[in-house]
Amino acid sequence: MNEANLPKNQSESQSLTPQSEAVSPGASLSKIAALLQDYDGHSKRAIPPLERWNPQVCGSMNLTVKANGEWWHEGSKINRERLVRLFSTVLWCEDDGQYYLKTPVEKLLIEVEDAPLLVTRIETVCTDGKQYLTCITQTDDVIVIDAQHPVFLRSYAGEIRPYINVRWNLDALIHRNAFYHLLNEGEFLEQDGQTVVKFSSGDFEFCLNSEALAE
Repeated sequence: MNEANLPKNQSESQSLTPQSEAVSPGASLSKIAALLQDYDGHSKRAIPPLERWNPQVCGSMNLTVKANGEWWHEGSKINRERLVRLFSTVLWCEDDGQYYLKTPVEKLLIEVEDAPLLVTRIETVCTDGKQYLTCITQTDDVIVIDAQHPVFLRSYAGEIRPYINVRWNLDALIHRNAFYHLLNEGEFLEQDGQTVVKFSSGDFEFCLNSEALAE
């Protein structure tokens, strides 16, 4: 991790020039991977400028991001981590909550059960005399917890879960083990008759209700 870049988030878009051809709605993952090959390898974590692409919706793909972070295609789990990392760079969520794989020429509808990304590690980084909390996803996004990227709680299937926004409308679930690590970086306090956990990341401070997490 390049500490000199903190506290800027490393998941920000990078300008690239696409060279691609259209794929059919029923295209295989390998064909879409070939379509995106200009982005793969351009840098360690290159996010295409999806906000500048305005393709038509051309159908759907039998692709599901499970609530536990696994990616499944046509009933089979995708075990190639490199492939999952590649497709995660073209994840897009519209304001209506629909998720797509978005290329320069097409958008293919996919299913996301909960959050499309998964935080698997929490790390602390010190720079300029300040300590920052960072979330690292299974697909190599690095997000500094700050006012633009706070940790928040919401309910899924009757369970209160912690999340963080990564980019655009894309959130990441914080895996239980990673969240336990995050809790170790916090301070438990009594506030308005409730137990909360207070965190600091650089100059940003926030609290989470520990009682809600225990439900």
